[in-house]
Amino acid sequence: MPGEDMSEAMVSRYGKTCSTNRCGIIPRISLRPVTDDDQEFLFQLYASTRAEEKELVGWPDELWDQFMRMQFDLQQAHYRRSYDNPSFDIILGDETPIGRLYLDRRADEYRLIDLALLPQFRGLGIGGNLLKAVVRESEEQGLPVSLHVEKNNPILDYYRRIGFRIAEDRGAYFYMIRTPAATASPAGDDIS
Repeated sequence: MPGEDMSEAMVSRYGKTCSTNRCGIIPRISLRPVTDDDQEFLFQLYASTRAEEKELVGWPDELWDQFMRMQFDLQQAHYRRSYDNPSFDIILGDETPIGRLYLDRRADEYRLIDLALLPQFRGLGIGGNLLKAVVRESEEQGLPVSLHVEKNNPILDYYRRIGFRIAEDRGAYFYMIRTPAATASPAGDDIS
């Protein structure tokens, strides 16, 4: 199913929501394919996901920016060459870019490549709703969903709650998988 069809299924007006002690109005969410004009937004989004690291290293802004641009370019090149059937979509909040959803729809599984939101849109349920839409679509196709997550990422517990299990320890990352009709409370993780 192309990204456009998926975005139609995800579009809704959520209204007022409170999450992680923050309240706000959730914008109307939709997806559209990434274009060349999105590169600076995508860079800023990527850099926002690495803000904690910036505090740890204490580099000057110019050096950090150069490093982030190099890392971003490497990540984008890796994504483009590593996936056979990817959809690279911008997450829109009321038609304004607020994040990205990268998904590879393989013949045997759905691979969640990346889901990221700008800081002010995190913790509001937007990412969770998008992930649930991916899970529903994979369920309809009878396919598992897989992803990689850093071991220290707090989202790990959420992934477990919605049926993902650790299938493999890959160093700094866990490879997680959710099989169709997985229960909300998996029996346990299988680490190979």
